Amino acid sequence: MWQVRFHGRGGQGVVTAAELLALAAFRDGKYAQAFPSFGSERMGAPVMAFCRIDDTTIRTRDTVTCPDVVIVQDATLLHQVDLFAGLTPCGFVLINSTRSLNVLHLEEFLSILPVGHVCAFPASDLGLKYLKRPLANAPLLGGFAALTGLIRLASVESAIRQRFPGEIGEANVASVREAYDHVTTLTAEQQGILRR
Repeated sequence: MWQVRFHGRGGQGVVTAAELLALAAFRDGKYAQAFPSFGSERMGAPVMAFCRIDDTTIRTRDTVTCPDVVIVQDATLLHQVDLFAGLTPCGFVLINSTRSLNVLHLEEFLSILPVGHVCAFPASDLGLKYLKRPLANAPLLGGFAALTGLIRLASVESAIRQRFPGEIGEANVASVREAYDHVTTLTAEQQGILRR
C-alpha cells in the first residue's frame, strides 16, 4: 500500500489534491481513500490531508504516520512543522518551491533518500500561468505522477476533468502536463549528474 501525506495551508486545496489523487487511482483500477485532518483551522492555518492507494481493499482508516510520499504545497511550513516525520527510507518528497533544496536547507537531510526521489519545483507558478491564481495542488499531482510512476498522467487528467469540467478543468490539465514534464526532466538530470 502507498500512503501519501499532503501538507499545506487552509484554502490552498490540500484536501482537493488528496481527493483528486484518489480519483486518479480509481481511474487506474486501484483502491484508494482520501481524507483530511483538521480541527478548527481557518484560512492560512497548517492543514494535512491523506491518500492511500493499493491494489486490494484498504481497511485501515487512521491517519498516515509513515508516508511513502510527502507533498508540501507551502514551503513556508518546512521549518515550522515536522513535515517528514515517519517518511519511509525509500520515500518520495515533492515540494512546491522556486528555491533549490540547498537554498531550502534540505539537501543534506533529504540526501538519505534514493536519487530521484526528491523534487522541488514552482507548482504555484504553473497555477498562476494557467489559472491566473497561484494554486499548486493540480501541478503537484502531475509532479507526483512523474516522480513516483504510481499513477498515469492520463488518470490525473481524467480525474481533474471530472471534478472541474470546462475551461477550469482544461487549464488545470495544462498545468498538470507541464508539471509532469518539468519533474520528469528534473529527476532525469539528478540521476544523470550522480551517475557521471
